[in-house]
Amino acid sequence: MGMYTNNRGMLAEINVTPFVDVMLVLLIIFMVTAPLMTQGVEVDLPQTRTVRSLPQDNEHLVLSINDKGEIFLDEYKVDFNELQGHLEKLVKKQNKMLFLRADKSVPYGEVVRVMGEIKAAGIDRMGVVAEPAEQKRKK
Repeated sequence: MGMYTNNRGMLAEINVTPFVDVMLVLLIIFMVTAPLMTQGVEVDLPQTRTVRSLPQDNEHLVLSINDKGEIFLDEYKVDFNELQGHLEKLVKKQNKMLFLRADKSVPYGEVVRVMGEIKAAGIDRMGVVAEPAEQKRKK
């Protein structure tokens, strides 16, 4: 089976233009949606003067505590009683870095309780996530 031309011959070339068009559309879709895919749960972070940006690689896991006290590993909700087991499997055994994000309205005692579970899971290194403080204007 082939395509016929006006010169009574067979056309043996494949037309790749539709394929290229589809690939360019997909590329544009991914370029537009990738920055919109923020990681984790909506948390109103406390502010501080010195803040480094969170690494964008897959070698870390983010533990979030929202304003209702709910705990999330990345975007998956985790019960407090199951937290230590999940941390051992997902962080310690896979040798990933853990970052803690807690809403500024969460009581300090709740944050310390979660940090205790992190320590009980055998995780010694943990980063705490905050937002940069707004600079005050000088007159």
